[in-house]
Amino acid sequence: MTDDILDAEEAARGERIAKWLARAGVASRRDAEKLVAEGKVSLNGRVVETPATFIGPEDRVTVDGKPVGQAQHTRLFRYHKPAGLVTTHKDPEGRRTVFEELPAALPRLVSVGRLDLNSEGLLLLTNDGALSRKLELPSNSWTRRYRARVHGRVDERALAALAHGITVEGVAYGPIQAGLDSRQGTNAWLTVSLTEGKNREVRRVLQHLGLTVTRLIRTAYGPFLLGDLPRGAVEEVNAKVMREQLGLDAPPRIRRGKELAAEAAAKAAGPATATPADAPAPKPEAMQRSRPAKAPRARNATEPLRRAWGAIAQGPDADQPQGPGKRGRGGPRKPR
Repeated sequence: MTDDILDAEEAARGERIAKWLARAGVASRRDAEKLVAEGKVSLNGRVVETPATFIGPEDRVTVDGKPVGQAQHTRLFRYHKPAGLVTTHKDPEGRRTVFEELPAALPRLVSVGRLDLNSEGLLLLTNDGALSRKLELPSNSWTRRYRARVHGRVDERALAALAHGITVEGVAYGPIQAGLDSRQGTNAWLTVSLTEGKNREVRRVLQHLGLTVTRLIRTAYGPFLLGDLPRGAVEEVNAKVMREQLGLDAPPRIRRGKELAAEAAAKAAGPATATPADAPAPKPEAMQRSRPAKAPRARNATEPLRRAWGAIAQGPDADQPQGPGKRGRGGPRKPR
């Protein structure tokens, strides 16, 4: 209920400055609040004193005296995280992070949930912190699907029992769907699906069953799939999928110079002269011209395959010239 009230308030008054700065790529919302507290953020020439300040579309914002561009539209990316990277912006132990490995051209991004150091696979990234929190909520009932390579004796009945939930060291985990894919000696591959996604949930639950996870790959997060995305690659989710899966509208279309010039010329020319209601509409110039000759029909793409198959069926001499007086039909001529 509180979130609904805050959303309605933001819709009426604008966007909170910390959130706005985060979407503009300046810093995370938490760091943006620190910038406000340090007096480094100004709105329309006045120092901002509280992070509860709202930003309108015509407001001008500066940080340390430097103007900040408009906040970007919401974007979402699929990233194939390799093992050995930490899902954080700064690691106190100096380990490599996911965000240090991303292309420099990308905006400032945050992750939707996390994958631990040794886990790999699909990680969703977005420039909108509010969207990140929304997608992480268990109330979405989005399935997180993993492939796990384990070492130990797999008890399929114990795996099936996970569908009713399990408590491990005082932590209650919700229903988990787990099944055996393949087994070779003491090693096996499992498919594990869950909706909560608590910290190290798959590893802890399987460890409770006497299985050691030696490799963990996330293959799906809700409707978004890892697919054949190469390891270390990042790919933006297109506007159509954003609209269908998340209910987010595509960003406004950017009009180019020629289009803007055409609009200016149309305004300068004024309204078009009205024509009588019974006058026939003039045909466009392109329609008044004679029609160009039809292009030759495209060659059937399967024709070479059929010809090749026919040659195979007829034997090794099938591609030789045919007809009377030609060597391919009657064999080699006798010497005269």
